Amino acid sequence: MKLLLWLTFKMKIKKIGENIYEIPKTGKMNVPVRIFASEKILEKIKRDKSIEQGINVACLPGIYGQSIMMPDAHQGYGFPVGGVAAFDVEKGIISPGGIGFDINCGVKLLISDLDRKDVEPKIKKLMNELFDNIPCGVGKDSDLRLSDEDFDEVLNTGLDWALKKKYAVKDDLDRCEENGHMKTADATKISPRARKRGRRQLGTLGAGNHFVDVLYVEEIYDKEIAKIFGIQKEGQIAAMIHSGSRGLGHQTCSDYLRKMEDEFSEIVSKLPEKDLAYAPTDSHLAKDYLGAMSAAANYGWCNRQMIAFKVRKSFDNIFGKVKLDSIYDIAHNIAKVEEYKINGEMKKVYVHRKGATRAFGPGHKEVPKVYRDVGQPILLPGSMGTASYILVGTDKAVNETFSSTAHGAGRVMSRHKASNTFSEEKVKKELEEKNIYLKSASKAGIVQEAPQVYKDIEDVAEVSDSVGIGRKVVKLIPIGVING
Repeated sequence: MKLLLWLTFKMKIKKIGENIYEIPKTGKMNVPVRIFASEKILEKIKRDKSIEQGINVACLPGIYGQSIMMPDAHQGYGFPVGGVAAFDVEKGIISPGGIGFDINCGVKLLISDLDRKDVEPKIKKLMNELFDNIPCGVGKDSDLRLSDEDFDEVLNTGLDWALKKKYAVKDDLDRCEENGHMKTADATKISPRARKRGRRQLGTLGAGNHFVDVLYVEEIYDKEIAKIFGIQKEGQIAAMIHSGSRGLGHQTCSDYLRKMEDEFSEIVSKLPEKDLAYAPTDSHLAKDYLGAMSAAANYGWCNRQMIAFKVRKSFDNIFGKVKLDSIYDIAHNIAKVEEYKINGEMKKVYVHRKGATRAFGPGHKEVPKVYRDVGQPILLPGSMGTASYILVGTDKAVNETFSSTAHGAGRVMSRHKASNTFSEEKVKKELEEKNIYLKSASKAGIVQEAPQVYKDIEDVAEVSDSVGIGRKVVKLIPIGVING
């Protein structure tokens, strides 16, 4: 019966515009499902259960507009990765599964005053230096030792702590989502086990798809906006950091999923997946989770900032004093209270972005002043060894996607299948043929993150650009990669 229902939904996917598809509101759905994808990408999305998960999200109480799936969508836990959903602040829900286990997994991008010709001859030396300075891989601890007071300050104030301790400069805060400090954070809502897991991991990369890339500017699509972002010319060198809140965020998500399963067991028993568990927004548990999630988000921004501190140190050690400025730091897995016009009325909503990024357009008050005239930078990392993109937020995204767009390439192959399909030697050889130097903490990190296990980042960027939820500004190509 379930298979028959699923096939029926597949048949009801309608093309409503160029690279836009919809599953109409049917049955228990409170809103339709909106899918942003090319025909090629849609066929890949159909291969897993992500569309079914998008339909499940459309059935949740208090949801507004539509259940949104980005071109990088793929199957997750509860909500699809690459999913966006907005729920009424007073009569809706908040769901850990709509944010993800790696709370504030995100990307920080730095731009240097170096040129490709300066760096390529020393790329191996640079990547070895970065690898030595940045703990990466499973079980690798930071060399940072935090007092209880410092740890609480990291959780409660985020990058304010990093600035105070001189691990950041003011521009790092100014050019970061939320200025790196969610004021709804409450360290007391983080469990002892989550604290223990995060205590020794601040400034570590982790494993899986987390990475540090050294890249060069290959193509500039909009020179005026690129210049405002600090990008002057092709060949300019950048560094991209992709990491999150490590074990602290993962444990926080697990803790609150279990709490919601226990407290709202009657609700959870009726859900198609237990990872869709939620708390009504007027409940104490919803407020506790918001405090804990915000604290984990602050930790995530501090984690990337500590890695950025080590990236700057590594560049200086190889090239002398290098100018390495922040372009932006953006979260992928997070929930925010934002305001939108819905049915002609301004409403506050919890926007859940799981594997999706904020995409505010020109003039929005939360866009840094230096970028406000053009819109917020969007960082779209590719898979290992492929291009990455910088896009810019748009006004159109406000109405189409609750100011959201894609967060990366999006998996098309499980880690298990990748391990049985690729070899370490083959992946390394392919990267070497592209003149990309790889340093990895593990064989698993290499084969499970091979470029072929992801969608084509070119297609994902093109869909965002073509439908107007993020305009292409710059294309970046890696010459050095570190992963866990």
